[in-house]
Amino acid sequence: MPDPGAHDPVVRDAAETESAFSHPVVPPDATVAYGDHPDQVIDFYAPRGNQERVPLVVVFHGGAWRARYDRAHLTPFADFLARRGFAVANVEYRRGPGIPHQGTGAPEADADRPAAGRWPETFDDVAAAMDALPALVTAAVPQADARRIVVTGHSAGGHLALWASARHVLPEGSPWRLPHPPPLRGVVALAPIADLARAVELDVCGGAIVQLLGGEDRFEERRPSADPAALLPTGIATAVVQGRTDLTVPYEVAEAYVDAAAKAGETVGLTVLPDVGHFPLIDPAADACAVVAEEIAQLAW
Repeated sequence: MPDPGAHDPVVRDAAETESAFSHPVVPPDATVAYGDHPDQVIDFYAPRGNQERVPLVVVFHGGAWRARYDRAHLTPFADFLARRGFAVANVEYRRGPGIPHQGTGAPEADADRPAAGRWPETFDDVAAAMDALPALVTAAVPQADARRIVVTGHSAGGHLALWASARHVLPEGSPWRLPHPPPLRGVVALAPIADLARAVELDVCGGAIVQLLGGEDRFEERRPSADPAALLPTGIATAVVQGRTDLTVPYEVAEAYVDAAAKAGETVGLTVLPDVGHFPLIDPAADACAVVAEEIAQLAW
C-alpha cells in the first residue's frame, strides 16, 4: 500500500531529516587545531583504500551558525566522501552562544549575545582555517593534494563555503580580504544561504541571518562583507546543488544567487533535484548525496 504521506512535503521533510541524523558519528583520522579556541579545529579524513595523491574536499557544516549545531552531524558525509577517494577536512568554527546547560537551565556567560553566529569571529575562523589548511593537511593527511582543493558546505555552511571562495573580492580594507583569488579548484554549495537579502525576505532560519551580522541596525552595513550574492564575480568555478522541495532553505535563495552571478557576468551551475528536500544532500543513504559527490569530482579531478 502506498505511503499516504509520501507526497506531503512536511511528512517527507521529517523523514529525510530523521534519515540524515540516524547515522552514527564517524571519528576522524586526525584532529588539528588552527587556533586557541576549542571550536578552532579541523577533523581530517584520509581517503579510504587510496594511497595516491588525491584532491582535498573542505566541508563546512550548517545549522544556522548556531552553537547547538556542530560538525558532528556532518561526519557521515565526510566519511562518505573519504570512501569515494577524497581527503576531507571537516572544519569547525565559532557560532552563536551556547544553549542552557542540560538539566540546569543555566545559560552560558555569553548567552546575551545574538543566537546565531558571531561577528566577526565566525568569519575570522573561516578565513583562518582556510589559510592554515595547506600546512595542516600536509602533516595530517599526506595523501592530500593541497593544490587540488574543492570547498563545499551545507545550508549555513554553504554560505561559508561561497564566502571563503570570494575573499579576494571583499571590500577594500576588510581584514579577511585576499590580494589574489584563493587557489581552489572550485566550490560546490549545498542548499546554501547564498543570497542573504532574499533569504531574509523568505524568513530563512527564523532571524538567524540578521543575527549573524549583529542585528537589524548592522545588517545593511555588514552585508557587503558577508553576502555571497554581493561578492560577485569571483572567477572561481562554482556549482550549487539544491533540493526542489527544500522547506528549510527554499530553492528561490539559490536561484537568486545564480541570477546575481549572471548579472555580474559569471555563470554558476545550478542542479535542482526534484522531490528532494534539505538533508538528503548530506545523507549517505540518499541518492542525492551521490549526485553531490559527482559534482565535487567534476571539479576536483
